[in-house]
Amino acid sequence: MARIMSFDFGTKRIGIAVTDPMKIIANGLTTVHPKDIVEFLKKYLLTESVETFVVGEPKQMDGTDSQSAVHVRAFVNLLKKNFSEIPVEMMDERFTSKMASAAILQSGAKKKTRQDKALVDTVSATIILQSYMEKLGM
Repeated sequence: MARIMSFDFGTKRIGIAVTDPMKIIANGLTTVHPKDIVEFLKKYLLTESVETFVVGEPKQMDGTDSQSAVHVRAFVNLLKKNFSEIPVEMMDERFTSKMASAAILQSGAKKKTRQDKALVDTVSATIILQSYMEKLGM
């Protein structure tokens, strides 16, 4: 069974999360530098099947595109160009970083762990994926 993979795109790091093969649970996978994402995905897809990519869509409070939307669109185009057989869905990512930081804090993590931006990005990708799964009624 194929997984669903989500991305929290940033110009320094891309947080990545995936579902289990039965698409029941969203799990944080890792963070990858944007220049390494295509190579990472090619290697990942050699051993795992992914049916959909979900990319966090950066929006402002009023629903308009945020400043980082241009970078996210370029990332989506990169995914479509290199992995044309995998559809790309967009999911509103407003507040995911704040929600991720709060979840890490609630977990009882030490201050050094809470300040790990890569961890925040991975948890953000997990929240994006969980929101997508809930939208689909999974």
